[in-house]
Amino acid sequence: QGGNNAGHTVVVDGKEYDFHLFPSGIINPKAISFIEDRHRKTKSKSQKFDQSAQLKSYFSLYLLTGLKDWEKRLIISDRAHIVFDFHQAVDGLQEVQRQAQEGKNIGTTKKGIGPTYSSKAARTGLRICDLLSDFDEFSSRFKNLAQQYKSMFPTLEIDIEGQLKKLKGYAEKIRPMVRDGVYFMYEALHGSPKKILVEGANAALLDIDFGTYPFVTSSNCTIGGVCTGLGVPPQHVGDVYGVVKAYTTRVGIGAFPTEQINEIGDLLQSRGHEWGVTTGRKRRCGWLDLVILKYAHMINGFTALALTKLDILDVLDEIKIGVAYKLGGKRIPYFP
Repeated sequence: QGGNNAGHTVVVDGKEYDFHLFPSGIINPKAISFIEDRHRKTKSKSQKFDQSAQLKSYFSLYLLTGLKDWEKRLIISDRAHIVFDFHQAVDGLQEVQRQAQEGKNIGTTKKGIGPTYSSKAARTGLRICDLLSDFDEFSSRFKNLAQQYKSMFPTLEIDIEGQLKKLKGYAEKIRPMVRDGVYFMYEALHGSPKKILVEGANAALLDIDFGTYPFVTSSNCTIGGVCTGLGVPPQHVGDVYGVVKAYTTRVGIGAFPTEQINEIGDLLQSRGHEWGVTTGRKRRCGWLDLVILKYAHMINGFTALALTKLDILDVLDEIKIGVAYKLGGKRIPYFP
């Protein structure tokens, strides 16, 4: 999974689950779920957000959904970066700045993903292995990171000692679940035969490198993320399933050529229950765009497509599909 900025709605046996971070396979009592080397923090829609590093929400989420023995089949990579509350606060402050300076923002979920990737790239980020080893060293680095953000954003308020106290408690709760992620995957690939399914989050057009920049997320949502996120060598990647709706949706701002800002868009939104799982925002809706689907295929090399929500179109007499883009009056064979 990607991070708690991404949401997956899963319905099993008539019960609906909203996953933001956990692999959807956590529902399956026979599956081991592994959270890899991205950002690891989430909260459920039912849980009040209390401005702390929400590692404890691993537990409250499953108390709410009623899943049994989930902690016995969840593994967390020791290399996973931690999103702190000040990352989330800064995410919101940056959006306000963009709106004030440029007249538009990116439309982030304000879950702290971008600022945490910034910390990661600046080599000041903190990982699960740091939290579980020398807590004095962790505390020192946490304070330094907090002060860096306070110097950049003078209005930012951080309860450093209060958060460290909570983090120390969370560390012991998650310790039994943490494993060396690289070795875990190596054993899974080379040990007794196993079926391994990697679940991505976000869409190809939200990829930091190949998406509609700058209206993108901060990670690689394309097939390359399997290798860089999990440490899986490319030769082990087998079938690649592209999951695509029978129409196109988008949460937040950014390019959307087939968008229908009319009764068609409203119909797709209402019949398809198109609400952002994380934000609660209405999804923008429009006709299926084959240009971006082909573009996603160029990057990912799909061996199959999983076409969803075709039934949402049942009430329409006519269905339109975007088949080409024009640039300067001429058709182009690529995604510009």
